[in-house]
Amino acid sequence: MQIKLVIAIVVLFIVVVLGAVLIATPTPALSPTLTPSGSDAEPFVSENVIVTEPLPGGSVHKTFTVRGEARGTWYFEASFPIKIQDPSNNQVGLGIAQAESDWMTTEFVPFRAAVTVENYSGPATLVLVKDNPSGLPENDDAVEFPIVIQ
Repeated sequence: MQIKLVIAIVVLFIVVVLGAVLIATPTPALSPTLTPSGSDAEPFVSENVIVTEPLPGGSVHKTFTVRGEARGTWYFEASFPIKIQDPSNNQVGLGIAQAESDWMTTEFVPFRAAVTVENYSGPATLVLVKDNPSGLPENDDAVEFPIVIQ
């Protein structure tokens, strides 16, 4: 009888611990205000960054806004860089993503960035770069997806 009680307690403990881990694990969730409406296109979603504007493959003007969410660990002093590269990986545009709420967290934090492209139109790559004030290569990270500059 005691063996069954011990087994039941161990199983209950495992279920409670697994449940707590599943509840505590953050999942990338889009803020309702950032969800694109009236579009079949999907936002860009990675482990650390969600971009809701522009959408992958979308067309933008030479001055445009990037909106989304990034984990707080991507920011330094509430910002991180955004680059636009042409097909030869030349930088043709730049912007700075600014956190729109408290960035000192590991959770997703909304951001907005004004981006300007100079003297270029055509296919490009939007690159969001984790701010790395340490300069250590092991802390580098970036995500990217294609866009078209009009």
